[in-house]
Amino acid sequence: MELFWFIPTHGDGRYLGTATGARAVTYNYCKQIAQAADELGYSGVLLPTGKSCEDAWIVASTLVPVTERLKFLVAVRPGLTLPTVAARMSATLDRFSGGRLLINVVAGGDPIELAGDGLFLDHDARYELTDEFLHIWRKELAGETVDFEGEHLRIEGGKVLYPTVQKPYPPLYFGGSSEAAMEVAADHVDVYLTWGEPPEQVRGKVEKMRALAAAKGRKLKFGIRLHVIVRPTEEEAWQAAEELIAHLDEATIASAQQVFARMDSEGQKRMSELHKGDRSKLEISPNLWAGIGLVRGGAGTALVGSPENVAARIKEYAEIGMETFILSGYPHLEEAYRTAELLFPLLPLNKREGQDERAFISPFGELIANNEIPSSKGSEASEAGVAEASPARS
Repeated sequence: MELFWFIPTHGDGRYLGTATGARAVTYNYCKQIAQAADELGYSGVLLPTGKSCEDAWIVASTLVPVTERLKFLVAVRPGLTLPTVAARMSATLDRFSGGRLLINVVAGGDPIELAGDGLFLDHDARYELTDEFLHIWRKELAGETVDFEGEHLRIEGGKVLYPTVQKPYPPLYFGGSSEAAMEVAADHVDVYLTWGEPPEQVRGKVEKMRALAAAKGRKLKFGIRLHVIVRPTEEEAWQAAEELIAHLDEATIASAQQVFARMDSEGQKRMSELHKGDRSKLEISPNLWAGIGLVRGGAGTALVGSPENVAARIKEYAEIGMETFILSGYPHLEEAYRTAELLFPLLPLNKREGQDERAFISPFGELIANNEIPSSKGSEASEAGVAEASPARS
């Protein structure tokens, strides 16, 4: 499996729904997170998109030069960008990054936000547009000259002159839970994404998408978007989850849920249905907590628990078919380290060529007495020595 992290260009902090504990998302902060993810061994990072976010393409282009291996999952927005322009942008960033670009196809789910961007199509029409967009985008990046006239798009002599590093084009990732979205995914994408619903709901989506793709002679890979709150013990993890929403009041939750209710995204509806705005019923499946979705749009669930239990839940999703796990946690810099240190040793991750086990997991820490490399667990003798010394210190 591959683990991705997240660049929080729409804000970050220690708590949700409050300015308390918030931090500015500057270029230097985003660079810190990207470089940490790169050094720790995450395969890539997701950059969010929308009016609340810094522009994903510009952010990715500034972070590529300060990272070495990290891949960047960046959104294309059918209807906001024309397909030939988007194809040209994709080819440039893929070449200049040395093949580290991944494409996240986003059709949008908030009609009010889309109206502000100049797009006035309804839900199904946006997916018709997305289908036309991807038909053109894929052909151009495969080296074809495209003449196309559809319901929404018209192209005459569309061509991309400079090729991509990845062939035939950077992989396409896509998330959508509606019938219209799934049809588009079955026709075009490489990796179908879902938000973190309970395993049986995810299983149903996977089975449906496999059947749709097979009917078109295609096979898909699958990925899941989740937050994660992992601590050395279950008790500590659940305490951290409660602390994350400690500053939320009912008015803030109600206001957020009103915004989500106006959206025509089927995925957002499914997220909101998991908790119905009720903070007393947030553990919706073992170790799966919906508290983040009380005020955060999009991915609203987190895996919460000890390293062993969170790893077990991840493996359950992997058995369903998930290969890519796009994770995040608040605040994102610290949680990138915590997640890597606690979870990576317990998961069957794709390791980079030439990367040894110790460097992949974490540094070995400070040398003992300037001479000895510490072990992961103290020896029985050292533990006994600590036990004997403890009363004297008290």
